[in-house]
Amino acid sequence: MMLNKESISLWFQSLQSDIINQLEAADGRGKFIYDVWQRLEGGGGKSSVIEQGHIIEKGGVNYSAVYGSTPEFLIKNNPSLKGSQFYATGVSIVLHPKNPMMPIIHMNVRYFEAGENVYWFGGGIDLTPHYVDIDDAQLFHQTLKQACLLHDEQYYDKFKQWADDYFYIPHREETRGIGGIFFDHLNGKDEEDKNKLFDFVKAIGNTFAPIYVHLMKKNSELPYGEQEKQWQNVRRGRYVEFNLVYDKGTKFGLETNGRTESILMSLPPIAAWHYNYQTSENSRESTTLSLLKKGIDWVNKNNTIEKN
Repeated sequence: MMLNKESISLWFQSLQSDIINQLEAADGRGKFIYDVWQRLEGGGGKSSVIEQGHIIEKGGVNYSAVYGSTPEFLIKNNPSLKGSQFYATGVSIVLHPKNPMMPIIHMNVRYFEAGENVYWFGGGIDLTPHYVDIDDAQLFHQTLKQACLLHDEQYYDKFKQWADDYFYIPHREETRGIGGIFFDHLNGKDEEDKNKLFDFVKAIGNTFAPIYVHLMKKNSELPYGEQEKQWQNVRRGRYVEFNLVYDKGTKFGLETNGRTESILMSLPPIAAWHYNYQTSENSRESTTLSLLKKGIDWVNKNNTIEKN
C-alpha cells in the first residue's frame, strides 16, 4: 500500500497510545488525562498529560495533525509553496520526573508535506539529566546508535552532531543535556525512499518507552535532599530558556496557531533562576556542568571521559 499522510498519522496515533500505556505501567500511580482539541484553520490533535504521578511529576505525550494554507515563514524558504496547502503530523513528548536523579527526556517524531511534491520527516530524542550518570548516558547513546545503524551507518554520527548543535544554549555556552540525535528535512527521490525514511522514524519512536522505562526503574527511588531539589529547579530553568528562546517546534506551533497549552506542555511545573548562581568546586553539580558540552563520545566513554 502506498504510504500517505493518513497512514502516517494513524501510526503516530498508535505510537502515542503505546507509549502512554508503558509509562503508566512503569509509574504505577499516575494516569494520563486526554484533551482533544481542534484547530480553527484545520486539523487538531489529542494532548495527553500526566501530573503528580509516583515518578513523573509532569509530562505529556501529544499527537497532532494540522493542515491548511502553507504559512508565510515556510514560503520564504521555498517560494514554490506559495498558494499551497500543508499537512503536518507527529508525536511530541516531554517528561519531567520528581526525583532529581531521574533525567528529563524529550522526543519528537513528525511528518510534513506541502504542495505537490514537497515532504520531509523530522524528529529527535534527547536526554537532559539533572546529574549526569555516565553509565546512563552510554546506554542511551548506544541504544540510539543501534537503532540508527539498522537503517544507515552514517545516521548516528551525523544526527548526534546535529543534536549537539541543536540542543545548545548559546548564551550559557552549554548543551541542554547529553544530547541524543536530531534530524530534519529527510526526504527522498521515490516511494521506496519515503518508506525507508518512515521505517527509520518508526524505529526511533519505538526506542522511547523501553529506554525511559529502564531509567525509571533504575533511578526513581534513589535518595536525594533539598540541595538536589534546588539544583533540579536550576536545571529546569535552563530547559525553559532553551524551549522558549531556541526550540523550532515551539516556534512552529505558535506560528501556525497551534494549541498553546499543548505547545507549552514541555515546560516543568517548577523552575528557578538564582542570580549569578555558582556551583561548588568538585561538587556533583560542577561535574555535571563540565559534561554539558558538544562532542563527547558517550558510546566510547573511556576514550573521552573518566568515571567520577
